[in-house]
Amino acid sequence: MAFAIRSSAFAPGGQIPSQFTCEGQKLSPELSWSDVPQEARALALIVDDPDAPDPAAPLRVFTHWVLYNIPPDAPGLREGVTPSSLPAGTRLGVNDYGDEGWGPPCPPRGRHRYVFKLYALDAPLPDLGRPTKPELERAMQGHVLAEAQLIGTYEKRHHVRRHHPQI
Repeated sequence: MAFAIRSSAFAPGGQIPSQFTCEGQKLSPELSWSDVPQEARALALIVDDPDAPDPAAPLRVFTHWVLYNIPPDAPGLREGVTPSSLPAGTRLGVNDYGDEGWGPPCPPRGRHRYVFKLYALDAPLPDLGRPTKPELERAMQGHVLAEAQLIGTYEKRHHVRRHHPQI
């Protein structure tokens, strides 16, 4: 078996339910992983959206979650995990909303992809403070044993009123 990440909330490539977005309860989805390499001493998770602000003309990658030093024996993250309920030793980075923790999808237009990237590392990382995604990626260089990926999609519900002229 290969190192893998999955969610009970959505199928690979499937729609992320609204309770995990800005239109819902803003919960983080449940995540689980399997076949973590035996040599792994820590895991890191980065969730980002490569389609910001518009999938038809993406201008940037928007980061939604940055975690590192997740214990390799942790089976995953429960739904709605909070900073205080993360597995012991897990450290938080800063998302592009400027916050620690889960930044829920809230795409301004179109259907966006949300890429959940899990990295198996050969050593725990030093305390990086509140790293951004680029800072975490720099710290991980030379330590990545394996990478697993899960993609979910989301498009905001738009309520369009149709005008029907009176006949």
